[in-house]
Amino acid sequence: MPKLKSNSGAAKRFKQTASGRFKRRQGYKRHILTKKSAKRKLHLRHAVLVADADQRMVERLLPNA
Repeated sequence: MPKLKSNSGAAKRFKQTASGRFKRRQGYKRHILTKKSAKRKLHLRHAVLVADADQRMVERLLPNA
C-alpha cells in the first residue's frame, strides 16, 4: 500500500493539539484594518479550535498529524 500523504496546504494551516483537536488561525486580519476596532483585532490574534463539523475533514487532510 502506498504512503499516505498530508495535504501540504492544510499542514501549514493547522496544528494538532495533545487531545487530537486542531488549532487554526482566524481570518479577517490581512487588510482594511483601519475600520476594525482594536478589540476586534485583538481577538483575531489568537488561535481557535477547528469547529466540530470540520474536524473530520481536517483529519482526512492530515492523516499523519
